[in-house]
Amino acid sequence: MEGVLTTLTRIRELREALDAERAAGKTIALVPTMGALHEGHLALVREAAERADIVVASVFVNPMQFGEASDLEAYPRTLDADVAQLEELGVSLVFAPTVDEMYPDGKSETVVQAGAVGFLYEGRSRPGHFDGVLTVVSKLFHIVHPHVAVFGEKDAQQLFLVKRMVRDLNMPVEIVGVPTEREDSGLALSSRNGRIEPSRKADALVLSQALRAASRSADQGVEAMLSAAQGVVQSDSGVSLDYLAAVDPETFRAIPDNHRGPARVIIAARVGDVRLIDNTMVSVD
Repeated sequence: MEGVLTTLTRIRELREALDAERAAGKTIALVPTMGALHEGHLALVREAAERADIVVASVFVNPMQFGEASDLEAYPRTLDADVAQLEELGVSLVFAPTVDEMYPDGKSETVVQAGAVGFLYEGRSRPGHFDGVLTVVSKLFHIVHPHVAVFGEKDAQQLFLVKRMVRDLNMPVEIVGVPTEREDSGLALSSRNGRIEPSRKADALVLSQALRAASRSADQGVEAMLSAAQGVVQSDSGVSLDYLAAVDPETFRAIPDNHRGPARVIIAARVGDVRLIDNTMVSVD
């Protein structure tokens, strides 16, 4: 593959382009993004390129997953820079539709509901967020018909819900999760990191430090593990904790105190005006 073939904004044009590739026997991978790309997104693209002949990267800031209009307006739009990065990685097609193209009648009346898990953790803090995510991902799957779609493990609850949607609705697409990319400091890469004030960068590291404390204490049981992580967060007054929990990777429900085996520790907190999330897998002994 030699760079971006074209950037398309219309659903019909994308379908026609992909029909031709499919007729030629090519396999297709989709990387859904909202743009403002960083190395974490590019890791998804690299994984997709390993798994399919054609990589489609979508760049669409989805209004359905934003609770506040101000958050939607503040989200960075950097399409030209995004396309340049994708071109360097040999992405075959960029799909950058307008809101009117994706939602021609305004807000969609038909919504994919995330269910009970969609109301937990991120869903509790951002009501309706996951319904918006699953709805747009479902639309993208029906538009692109990918053989495989690639998502980041940093958004662990999102990844869980997308996998469950695909299973529940018998969608013929393989979902692949890619480990979280981090700065040398341990901070998980995010489009929000650029909004962290330089004086608050040390505070932002508390999330990854808390997760490391949890990992170190996992051999002492669930209560000790979460207590260790909580202690790290409480030691920094510049961090406002939203949630800290350990969940079963198979159900995304909180694990009991007597749990033994794999678990995912998830955390969300505010550092100044910026809300950050992170997670890690542990083995509880």
